[in-house]
Amino acid sequence: MRPGEDGAERPARIAAGTPEFRRINVAIFSCGFSIFALLYCTQPVLPLFTQSFGVSAAESSLALSLTTATMAVSMLFASTLSEVIGRKPLMLGALIASSVLTLALAFAPAWSHILWLRALTGVALSGMPAVALAYLGEEIEAKAVAPAVGLYIGGSAFGGMTGRLLVATLADYGSWRLAMAGIAVTGLLSAVVFWRALPPSYHFHPRAPDLRKLAASMGACARNPGIALLLTAGFLMLGSFMAVYNYIGFRLQGAPFLLSQTLAGLVFVVYPVGSFSSAFMGAQAARWGRGRVFIASILITLAGLILMTPDWLPSMIAGLVVLTFGFFGAHAIASGWAPAMVAQDKAQASSLYLLFYYVGGGVAGTLGGVFWESAQWTGVALFSGAMMLGLFAVALALSRIARQ
Repeated sequence: MRPGEDGAERPARIAAGTPEFRRINVAIFSCGFSIFALLYCTQPVLPLFTQSFGVSAAESSLALSLTTATMAVSMLFASTLSEVIGRKPLMLGALIASSVLTLALAFAPAWSHILWLRALTGVALSGMPAVALAYLGEEIEAKAVAPAVGLYIGGSAFGGMTGRLLVATLADYGSWRLAMAGIAVTGLLSAVVFWRALPPSYHFHPRAPDLRKLAASMGACARNPGIALLLTAGFLMLGSFMAVYNYIGFRLQGAPFLLSQTLAGLVFVVYPVGSFSSAFMGAQAARWGRGRVFIASILITLAGLILMTPDWLPSMIAGLVVLTFGFFGAHAIASGWAPAMVAQDKAQASSLYLLFYYVGGGVAGTLGGVFWESAQWTGVALFSGAMMLGLFAVALALSRIARQ
């Protein structure tokens, strides 16, 4: 027993099945739901940005790419900031700030304002993924952490799907500005739930950040050959995936499909396939080895991209399901592989992986627009496919290291 932030006495760790554990689950699910709903809320309306502001497809993708890129870089410092001000205050502040910035997006008069607001939203959002898992590890007993993390990931997948669907529907029946306001209100409501439900940190010990030590541990991780390959894999992995998801809306709303905003947004219902894939492929990796299953996941992703090539809606949807299954399986393996490759500095290895992962999504997500402008979906598919082939080569190298 020791006093927490509110001076109350608490057991060493929160046990599964207790009222506090259930409150944490509600708060963490709300957290995961909101962060990915706010992060990806602009993806379904990229075609509308091209119409409203007269920008190209590549330029419109900056409304998402800037957010993922600034979030990736800021995550390196958000966890350090949380060491000073605490886990819950940083997470709550991140959720409120990102929701308010998204609400401001609904009233932005110019494209430059959109980009600035989305870049700042990435900075604000970084406080969530960088700290949520640290909070769970500190406050919950060891055997109950995995279910709580699973609920966080489930909330993330659900938020990524429903956020996109909500935005697509509101944009179709109102405007993209109404859609941004709607998702912002959802974020603010989630912030209230999070604030009320999440218990204070009872096992958090504030300490001064040691930036020199952080830089040294990051450098040591980056010099590890296996980690260097995983960083490259993360960059190529989300990059190839975002190139597909950023421009599939343009394809579906254009000839020959000519779908409405709402119907085009329905493709995001395939997203929960990723939740199943992450668990399933993770279990297969434990049985057959990370290297083999990682390679298999990448080949599944590439097969999905090939299925999406014909201008036939059933084939394209089937291909998207297969691609999403393979991608999330590969990401689940790689994200767990990074900390396993080092004897110490495991948190830094994970942070570096996520940095390259999200930066890859931002860079390739925008570059895909250049290929869309020049060759439409064929250009996007070739660009994404080339990245997947590069990823396959990296996976082969990683597999060799794993065998050694």
